[in-house]
Amino acid sequence: MSGTLLVWDIGNVLLEWRPERYYDRRIGETRRRALFGEVDLDGTNLAIDGGAAFRDAIHALAEAHPGWRREILWWHDDWLALCAPPIPRSVRLLERCVEKGVPCHALTNFGADTFAMALEAYPFLRRFDAAHVSAHLRLLKPDPAIYAAVEARTGLPPEAHLFVDDRAENVAAAEARGWRAHRFDGPEGWAARLVAEGVLAADEAG
Repeated sequence: MSGTLLVWDIGNVLLEWRPERYYDRRIGETRRRALFGEVDLDGTNLAIDGGAAFRDAIHALAEAHPGWRREILWWHDDWLALCAPPIPRSVRLLERCVEKGVPCHALTNFGADTFAMALEAYPFLRRFDAAHVSAHLRLLKPDPAIYAAVEARTGLPPEAHLFVDDRAENVAAAEARGWRAHRFDGPEGWAARLVAEGVLAADEAG
């Protein structure tokens, strides 16, 4: 569709984000379940995505749970291993869209420091025309205000945005504003949607 602006989530769309898998590998599933049951790592990560300082938040959590201090600090010290690997076909789709001249923005719940780390580790993230990062905006998906902030920045009507995200609540919030949206459950479905929307030809999405 002519005039479409693609808006990409990053975690579990372009980069796998499975912290549980990392911890399972290092301490086993049983201890990982105990850790995640006792320590609010996910809540702390959400606070970082909302603008809390990465190091300070993780170190404060470690001090609050000395029995898990070593494991909690891995979230900070080995963060790039948590946010990995890239999803190859999704990255290829992004690159093909960029090469074709399709405007591509990111809209992501991400910490300020961790996003800077990801940019260094994964150069394809620099291919976006703009990145709307929750920590910078001090807003989190699925708050409707974050979608409104993107619209204010792009200057485009809601229907011009075609959004891809792996979380149903984020997709629903975008659709409620009038965005076109796709629930990501693998690059094959996203490729098919890009073809259906006329963004890429079938051979370009293959």
